[in-house]
Amino acid sequence: MSYPIERPYPIPSINNKQELKKRYLEIFDDSLTSVISNSNIKEDWTDMGWRGIMLKNGIVWLDYDGKFLTTNYTSEKEKAIEEKWIESERDLLYTDLKNFKKPIHTIETEKFIVRIDLLENKKYRYASWSKESDISNKPDLVINNGEWTPDGSGGNHYFTFTNGVYSYVIYVNVLGTDETPPFNLEVNKRDKVILNQPAQLKKLK
Repeated sequence: MSYPIERPYPIPSINNKQELKKRYLEIFDDSLTSVISNSNIKEDWTDMGWRGIMLKNGIVWLDYDGKFLTTNYTSEKEKAIEEKWIESERDLLYTDLKNFKKPIHTIETEKFIVRIDLLENKKYRYASWSKESDISNKPDLVINNGEWTPDGSGGNHYFTFTNGVYSYVIYVNVLGTDETPPFNLEVNKRDKVILNQPAQLKKLK
C-alpha cells in the first residue's frame, strides 16, 4: 500500500497500516475483491505511463513497485459513511450554505478558508472566510456561478468563479512533484494575478 489512500470527500484519507486494518472492508468489499482476484494480467491491466498501472477503466491503480495507490470504486458501506460525513458537515455550516447537492472541498491557505459545493443547478458555489473565522459564521464572500475545468489527463482540474472584474480559481493538483501543494487559490483582477496561495484540506472535526 502507498499511503495516504485518498477517499471521496469528505471521507478522511487512510493514512497508515493501522487505519487500513480498521477500514479495510469499507473499500475492499466482495465486489471489488472479486474484480481484482478474477482479473487477467494481460487483458485487464494497462500500463498508463507515468500515472501507473490501471485495472480495467481505473477501478484500481498501482505504482510500478506494485503498491496500491487508489481505487475509483465506492462500496455500499462507504457510500453510507460518505452520507453521514456530508450531513455532519452540513450541520457545521452557516445557515445559508446548508443547501447543496454535494460537498467538493473545504481548504485553507495561510489567510483564508475556502469551501466549494456543487449546487442542484450543477453550478459550483464558492464561500470564503478569514482563517481566524469558522464555517458556522457568515462567509465574507459567496459566488454561485462556478465552473469545473479538467487540466490534462492525470486528474488535475480547477474551478473558476467570476465576481465582477475578479476571478477566483481553485486548482486541484492530483498529480505533481513532491513540492506541489494539493490545492492553489488564485485571485485575478482583469486577468492579472493579485494573489496565489497554496492550500491544504481543512480538518473540520
